[in-house]
Amino acid sequence: MTDAPSQEHEAGISLPLIALFKGVVYADAQPQLWQTLLRLQAGVRDYVAVVGLELMLDETEGCAYLRQRPQTEDEDELPRLVPRRQLSYPVSLMLALLRRKLAEHDAADGATRLVLSRDEIVEMIRMFMPETGDEARLVQRIDTHINRTIELGFLRRLRGQDDRYEIRRIIKSFVDAQWLSEFNARLAEYHGHATGETRPESAGQPEGDADRSE
Repeated sequence: MTDAPSQEHEAGISLPLIALFKGVVYADAQPQLWQTLLRLQAGVRDYVAVVGLELMLDETEGCAYLRQRPQTEDEDELPRLVPRRQLSYPVSLMLALLRRKLAEHDAADGATRLVLSRDEIVEMIRMFMPETGDEARLVQRIDTHINRTIELGFLRRLRGQDDRYEIRRIIKSFVDAQWLSEFNARLAEYHGHATGETRPESAGQPEGDADRSE
């Protein structure tokens, strides 16, 4: 005879698992699903571990996602379920600047959300971009990088306000505190690239690729 509590557990765990395989789960966007995930997280961890993944859950920031579990020496290599995405110089720069902006916001303001206008983002990054002599083209390129950052899940365009964006707090998991502490030195490299003194490859990037489910 089937155990009823076991059936209920399996049915309940399916919802957070499916959501995690599709992308990031946010506490503010899906509060009921978030509570289910918190309650069943041990089972979720066991389940995804079988396929070489691990659950990254941050209760303080209210976000959770899956990433590839580091392989141990005695394990056979498994096919990657979570692709690695190499970031371009402008996108890695934008992530670093957004991460620093969020850190400054957290230190000065008790509000959990940080919303920036398109113009604020453009002004934030333009000084580190190579001069083109064409202002419209430069802004168009920055818009492309903003859209890529949205695709990666680190920015969210506000509904009904196409020129305003929320920095998603999952960026704190990707650009860690250690990397941020070295940011001033890295900014010199970025500025060198903007003035043509260094090549893009020499400018620092957040450690690793964008290795997580989306």
